[in-house]
Amino acid sequence: MNFRRGNTQDEPEINLIPMIDVLLVIIIFLMLTTTYARFSGLEINLPTADAEKKSEQPNEIHIAVTANGQVMINKSPLSANDVDSISAALRRAAGGMTEPLIIVNADAKATHQSVIDVMQAAQAAGYPHISFATQSPPR
Repeated sequence: MNFRRGNTQDEPEINLIPMIDVLLVIIIFLMLTTTYARFSGLEINLPTADAEKKSEQPNEIHIAVTANGQVMINKSPLSANDVDSISAALRRAAGGMTEPLIIVNADAKATHQSVIDVMQAAQAAGYPHISFATQSPPR
């Protein structure tokens, strides 16, 4: 006797809706737990030098920028700190030197703008050779 005459075999099927729900929950979890940085993690290490001091050359102009933005050329302070007055003072300090080397000694707390003003003044005066002084790391 065959009691299963009308019973046909059902094909197994995969229900996709629960799988889609699980994937959406995983995506939402990942979106909420991921941290996005607005700025890239660029770390800048300022230079230090272990080189020995060179003897001072006669065609060097030393510019010091203090923490409050005061500019001194060859240890003499300037009355104004705008680009034009720094450029004129550089020309006076250069005298008859041909292509003097500009050495910038900027305080660590000096503003970036005051150092850029010195660089623009050197460019305006026609002196393209600029160097930045560093200090040896403490031991």
